[in-house]
Amino acid sequence: MTKPAPLILTLALDERSFTFFDEQRRRYFPPERNFIPAHLTLFHHLPGEYLDSIQPLIEDRCSALSCFPLGVTGLRSLGRGVAYTLQSDELRDLRSGLMQEWAQWLTPQDQQKHQPHVTVQNNVEPHKARALLTELSETFLPFQAHAQGVDLWWYRGGPWEAVKRFSFRGP
Repeated sequence: MTKPAPLILTLALDERSFTFFDEQRRRYFPPERNFIPAHLTLFHHLPGEYLDSIQPLIEDRCSALSCFPLGVTGLRSLGRGVAYTLQSDELRDLRSGLMQEWAQWLTPQDQQKHQPHVTVQNNVEPHKARALLTELSETFLPFQAHAQGVDLWWYRGGPWEAVKRFSFRGP
């Protein structure tokens, strides 16, 4: 029997913010490597075989949480790419609570300190990434995005496959 694919959990953003980040990603991400829309990853690799345990916990947490603002606070270098940085106490608390519940399943990457970001460029030569960081930084003004819920995805090597969106209970 084959082990199920891993799961990815991302934050669902309001339409205006998602559209902005996704347009940036389509513009700056190498097209041959851009399989997925812009996203803010909460967990990169949850065990697919525990989907029946994972979903109810997400549902419970999301139903108890209202939509919340996130500050888009700046840009950051990824070495071979560029990302927008985001900050929110509610996001930190949500991820921290899920992290405690899933501690036994987490990969080293998901055990690290979470640095919320949306990647708009990756897998380019470092000089191209530095140039884009400089270009975007010259006109960047902080703004506010809004978290609407979370999205759970199957990771099967290429484009992600949606499992379910879990919406927060409202404003």
